[in-house]
Amino acid sequence: MPGAVLWDLDGTLVDSQELHWQAWRETMAAEGVPITREQFQATFGQRNDSFVPRWLGAGATPERVVRVSEAKEACYRRLVRQVGLNPAPGALEWVRRLHAEGWRQAIASSAPRENVEVMLDALGLRDCFQATVAAEDVSAGKPDPQVFLLAAARLEAPPERCIVVEDAPAGIEAARRAGMHSVFISRGGLTAPADLVVSSLAELPPDAFARLLGG
Repeated sequence: MPGAVLWDLDGTLVDSQELHWQAWRETMAAEGVPITREQFQATFGQRNDSFVPRWLGAGATPERVVRVSEAKEACYRRLVRQVGLNPAPGALEWVRRLHAEGWRQAIASSAPRENVEVMLDALGLRDCFQATVAAEDVSAGKPDPQVFLLAAARLEAPPERCIVVEDAPAGIEAARRAGMHSVFISRGGLTAPADLVVSSLAELPPDAFARLLGG
């Protein structure tokens, strides 16, 4: 019986970094607090509330943090609608293949729910997922395992029958803490102690997911 696959979204299923960078650059410049690409890259994939206060410094009131985060995400969604998204190599093929084979699938993302919905529509993959978990659904980001445990619960899948697909070491650590199998998409020299490490989803052999569950 097929198990469940829990997908990270940004950087794993889609190459969205440039659009996020553009949205943050525009938003922070409008706030009079320009950021560097290095600052952005060091925080990519994290929850906004974990780094926006640091970027804003002394001017980081809770209200301003929320307003800046919402402005950035609105800018990002506008860019997605305008220019679309680039799926990661092999992403569309694997999601559709697993769906056809009867695997349960969920999105387990640190992104706001509105972003997740817009991105799934842009990719044309909404029907392939039985559940989504977004930033609003959990109280702590990865490496806390909440996001994956909640996704598994919504799929009614036991953790030991779940496979997490991630491009961030923090996500792989979250999978480990959740007691799940993991696939790490390694880019830019990053490493993580996953069950399977590849540089692209397109590299995965046809039986990769089944083998991870002992099939």
